Amino acid sequence: MLTSVEKLLFAIAVLVSLYLAYITFGRMVKIVLRGKGQLNFDHLPRRLLTSLIALVSQGGMIRQRPITSLFHALVAWGFIFYGLVNIMDILEGYLHDFRFLDDSAIGGLYRLLADVLSVAVLVGMSFFLIRRFVAKTPALTYHNNVKLHPKAVSGISKDSLVVGTFILAHVGFRLLSASFFVALQGDDPWQPSANLVASLWSGLPEPAMTIGWHISWWLALGLVLAFVPYFPYTKHAHLFMGPFNLMTRPQRKALGALDAIDFTDESIEQFGVAHLTDLSQTHIVDAFACVMCNRCQDVCPAYVTGKELSPAALEINKRYYLRENMTQLAAGSEDSLPLMAYAISESAVWACTSCGACVEVCPVGNEPMFDILGIRQNQVLMEGVFPNELRGAFTGMERNGNPWQMADDRLAWTEPLDFPVPTVEENPDFDVLYWVGCAGAFDATAQKTARAIATILHAAGTNFAVLGNNETCTGDLARRAGNEYLFFEMAQMNIETLNGVNAQKKKIITGCPHCLHTISSEYPAFDGNYTVLHHTQFISELIREGRLKLSDATSTEKVTFHDPCYLGRHSGEYNAPREALTSAGLSILEMERHKSNAFCCGAGGAQVWKEEEAGTQAVSANRYAEAKATGAEVLAVGCPFCTRMLNDANAQAGEGMKVKDVAEIVAEAISSQ
Repeated sequence: MLTSVEKLLFAIAVLVSLYLAYITFGRMVKIVLRGKGQLNFDHLPRRLLTSLIALVSQGGMIRQRPITSLFHALVAWGFIFYGLVNIMDILEGYLHDFRFLDDSAIGGLYRLLADVLSVAVLVGMSFFLIRRFVAKTPALTYHNNVKLHPKAVSGISKDSLVVGTFILAHVGFRLLSASFFVALQGDDPWQPSANLVASLWSGLPEPAMTIGWHISWWLALGLVLAFVPYFPYTKHAHLFMGPFNLMTRPQRKALGALDAIDFTDESIEQFGVAHLTDLSQTHIVDAFACVMCNRCQDVCPAYVTGKELSPAALEINKRYYLRENMTQLAAGSEDSLPLMAYAISESAVWACTSCGACVEVCPVGNEPMFDILGIRQNQVLMEGVFPNELRGAFTGMERNGNPWQMADDRLAWTEPLDFPVPTVEENPDFDVLYWVGCAGAFDATAQKTARAIATILHAAGTNFAVLGNNETCTGDLARRAGNEYLFFEMAQMNIETLNGVNAQKKKIITGCPHCLHTISSEYPAFDGNYTVLHHTQFISELIREGRLKLSDATSTEKVTFHDPCYLGRHSGEYNAPREALTSAGLSILEMERHKSNAFCCGAGGAQVWKEEEAGTQAVSANRYAEAKATGAEVLAVGCPFCTRMLNDANAQAGEGMKVKDVAEIVAEAISSQ
């Protein structure tokens, strides 16, 4: 038990710590509130539960780096439990003969958990310090071409050292405190580690052990009081900002669905993101929540292939800018330094494939992809600066309704078919609207897929129709390239067309995952609500219902399937393409990175319309090499842009594989009956 003087001094220290924490945490709150929009607190019980589950489960991070994740879990679980431990230790210091639940079984279990988790934290944190400062693992480094905030270059290591030392010291002194207490009170079977350490004090007189208990108690809890006001300035803020971020982030229609901009609102003066304060509040929280674990960097197609883009560096640069300017920004000072001056380079901005891997893998819910797309909006709409190759695509969409700048008949792809493909004018009572997409209409390779889809629909007796020349680009390319106004116009035009044929009451199927995502997940923000299926989903449905009969023959060819980012991560569909392939008699060999961990083909984010940024390798070449390594003869795809990119990679590698859409493979199984 503490002396009266110690109790008074500790109470004063608590008040000082809380006052300083009020100031520093207040700055954090004020900065977040400078962001656009609002944090989300609707359905709060469900959001709180989501946050709690993520905190306890550690955000599912065990999927990546399992050993490292296990050590992190030990530290996290121990530190979470230490919230209770610290409160009980204060009560033990202030109340005479206080012992939490005394000698009950629950009290014993509490002491056992405190003892075991203390050791777990010490082991886990030692692992991380050795990993960073001794082993110097490459996972915590960055390519030399990645932009890092000047203060981040040395600050990351310093911050890690400060946080690591604090945790080791806090938990270490708490274990020492428990050991002195055990030495004074007698062995406690519920505290094996404390008992072991207590054996070191067996020769000390009781006054010396009492002094040791007091000093350890003060150091363990005093470090907490000293560290709490410093929390907002360290990466350790992710302990509470991570769960808070998961709790308050938007519940999007799909992983990559962007927020709509109301271009009819004349009060809006800034389109897109130029400065940190142009970001939404949730994306400012991202910077405080970032663990600096670089998991997003590990899965980023641009970074993996040597480009300047690191989504981790983007969040870290935001964090260090906030840290350096926290007082001024909290006070409302103008945020005059553009993000591109310190957070990300122009090359990195345009290297993003919008694959969503960084969003999907982040254990604390960060969305760096959205920052990048917001910066693109500013570059295009406010600065008029974007890769020159995109100019032609934009012009084609504006004048001809497609990025190919083609003024040809959108029904020309149907000419080789031996059956008619009806338009909505010819078949106004259709059940299924086939959205062909610009690629299906104008790209020679994608036209094969379009014909295969039509063949399947015809063979299954589906009552379908197409829009023909009334169909235009969905605007996905424009939106991902930052031309939000062009997307806005095209979305409104397409919604009017779709509603005009009562598509909202029918099924829409499409062979393009980008069209799927845009119509199903982004048009609802403009009051366009439709039931949209990817062609592989509809094919699997036809097979399950017995409406599509395939050959019973088993192919000797082995196939591997490349998950399109906009079908998989963005739209959540992984099984339908595989079901269709197995129904067609093929045996699937999975790539190492598949389903939610699949690697991008390199086409998304408007990349297919421009030159790839400089790096060590093309994204498509990286993915193709992985497909080839499976030993499969056929590389199955489900997206016209994936087909284009992987066909190019296949040609460069010497045509080692057959690249086919799932629809083509299924159509062949029909004809072989």
